[in-house]
Parts: sequence; structure tokens; C-alpha cells
Amino acid sequence: MSSTLRKILSPRIRALIGAVALTAAAVGGAEVVAAQQASAAGTAALPTCPFWTNVTPPPRSDTPWVPPAQTAQPVDFAHNRLAPPGGVTGTLTGGQVNITFNRVPGAQAYRVWRNGQSVAWVSDWGQPALTAVDTAPCQNAYYTFEAMSAQSGADSTLGDMSAPYQLNSAGSVVPWQTPVGSTITMMVTSYNDGGATASGYNAQLGVCAVDPRVIPWGTYFTVPGYGTCFAADIGTWIQNDTVDVWLPGTQADGWGVQHRTVTIIANPFGGPAPPPSSPPSSPTSSPGGCSAPAWNSATAYTGGAKVSYGGHSWTAKWWTQGDVPGANSQNVWTDDGPC
Repeated sequence: MSSTLRKILSPRIRALIGAVALTAAAVGGAEVVAAQQASAAGTAALPTCPFWTNVTPPPRSDTPWVPPAQTAQPVDFAHNRLAPPGGVTGTLTGGQVNITFNRVPGAQAYRVWRNGQSVAWVSDWGQPALTAVDTAPCQNAYYTFEAMSAQSGADSTLGDMSAPYQLNSAGSVVPWQTPVGSTITMMVTSYNDGGATASGYNAQLGVCAVDPRVIPWGTYFTVPGYGTCFAADIGTWIQNDTVDVWLPGTQADGWGVQHRTVTIIANPFGGPAPPPSSPPSSPTSSPGGCSAPAWNSATAYTGGAKVSYGGHSWTAKWWTQGDVPGANSQNVWTDDGPC
């Protein structure tokens, strides 16, 4: 997307305002509670995860491409920053997810995110346990965590973002790793806005905006012609199969609108490696047991069409193209269950 159009529409500014507003709501409403002993409840009754705004992006076609002047190298957020909190556990009970995590030496506060939206800002005043509550959970939600060395939330105080965790179908929050080597064909646009991203990190080469329901925050991936992205931002128009890469100045205009096949990679800096996640929740690939053809973002589907995605079978309710099964605000796909 051109920088001029972004200045007119300011979708990223609206995204940041939305994140700040949700943070304020979390501070005032999503209270920090004592740890609860409860067995997890299944997620079948939860809604599919909606996009955070009901804005519909306009149709966009590929444009001429001017190669960037540099290749984006992986950004190392672990260098000289606090480590992410470990010991993360969470259970769904009573329609909410109760989360606990370990204290990080030197941290004054913590951020908890669900699909790029603030769930809680937890101040560390020496309480026996660090806990947070997600009062609006959704199926297969992804959670990420940050420790902060000060309460300001400025980039310089933010720790390394955790690898993602997922609310699995059993109602437990568990470590998640999108299978390394997974590929997704995406619309790739570009932006050049300065200042803080939705995660709080400063906008910079190698920090990219995603739909966190598709590529969870805390994930590294490569984009042909750009380099390596770290998923840590959102945008009003960055929905479903769209990625927004950061480029300086007029290079963002030169990128325009492209389609690229992006590839999920392991943390280049050897961050904590969560155990393999169960195939039925995979957002990018289907196991061999699924008989329906794999969902493809470039294919147009009519009502009744069946696909496999994330280890589940899905049926289209009406015509659709580019709407990710289980991760679109129109809820166009019916989940027929694991396959």
C-alpha cells in the first residue's frame, strides 16, 4: 500500500489506537486474579476468533514492483532485553481463560496478548502469583507474552516477545510452533509509518504486520524480495492472507501490492523451542488423513465446496476467495471437524 494512501486513511494509526484502547480496557476491566485450580473445558462452544475491526479492505490488484534497496535481516529482540516469562499455563473454565506465568527478574510489568489484542497489563508488586484472565476467548486463539523493565511500555522497556501459545481444542494454553517450512501465499503490501507498532516495538525493517490468527505474533518468516519478517504488528487492512512489510520512505511505494509465498522459519537466534503442536490445530497445513483438497487462498470456492485446512474439514457456506477457514470475520466456512 502506498505511503500516501496510508497518510489519508491512517489504518495503522487506527490499529494502534485500537490496541491502546483495548489495553486500557484490560487494565480497568480484565482484572488480575488469584491462580485458580480448575480443569480445562473444551472450546467447541467458543466463537471463532474474529478480526479486531469490521472494516472491509478495498479490492487491491498487484502493481509494478521496485525491489527494495536492502534485504531485511532478522531482528534480534532478545539482545539486551528481558527474557519472556516462562511457565505459562492456562485453562478455559466458566467461559474465560485463566492464565498464570513465572516472574522475570528485573520486570516491573507484563503484557499478555491474544491474536495481537491486549488481554492484560499485569503490574508486578510482589504478589505470590502472576495471573491474568481472558474474558473473551475464542477457538484456537494465539497468546504471546512480554516482560517490561518499566511501566511506560516504551520500546526500550520491552522484553523479548515470547513464542506463541495456543488455546487448544481441549481448553488448555500450550506452546505453539507453526511447522517450520510451512508456506502460505499472501498478498504483501508495505508501509513506512514511524513510531511504535501495535506490539510496542518501534517500526523498523524486519518488523511486519500480520493477521495474528493466520501468522501468530512472535513468528519469524521470510518474504521473497524482502527478507525476514518478525510478526509483531497489525493493521486495519491486514486481514486473512495479507502481510504488511515495513520499508523506509518511498521504498514502501515502490513495493506496491504483490503476491508472494512466505515461508515460516525457526527463530534464527535460537529462542525457546516449544514442543511440537498437534496437527489438528495447524493454521497452515493439513495432515495426510484429510481427503478434501487443501484450502488455497487463490482459489474461488462456491457454496458447498469442501476443503481441508489446519487438520479439519471445512464446507463453504457461499462464494468465497481468500477467506481463511476458521479465521475470518464473515464466518464463511463451517468446521466439519478433524480429519
